[in-house]
Amino acid sequence: MADTMQFDLVSPERRLASVQASEVHVPGVEGDMTVMPNHAPVITTLRPGVLEVEGPDGSETYVVTGGFAEIGEGGITVLAERAHAVHEVTQEMVDEMVASAHEAHAKAQERFKNDPGPVDDAAKLLSDMVAMGGRIGLEPKLPNS
Repeated sequence: MADTMQFDLVSPERRLASVQASEVHVPGVEGDMTVMPNHAPVITTLRPGVLEVEGPDGSETYVVTGGFAEIGEGGITVLAERAHAVHEVTQEMVDEMVASAHEAHAKAQERFKNDPGPVDDAAKLLSDMVAMGGRIGLEPKLPNS
């Protein structure tokens, strides 16, 4: 089919999807992007967010916490650090992801007192995790500082 492309989503634990897609909305570190058939080849880093796949059989939504997307002539392959179909995500999972990001931010503040770059990166990760939870309707509990 000329109006679809192969989409594969893989995490360390399992393959979550291998389907034909007409569009894939990717949460990229450099900005969100929509990938369609015949997209120019590119590799991009993922930020925590929601990845949406549109295809002939409907759409599916996934939560990803990072990783890479490789877009090529044959389609798009997403190698995620952690990925779950949105319907599988629980409040406890979101709270755990946010707590882990909060802990990483606190450690960065401690370790990099005179280097704001890593602290800013950790703050962005925390912000992305909180936004991801809100986007799927699960407001995370923020740990006390």
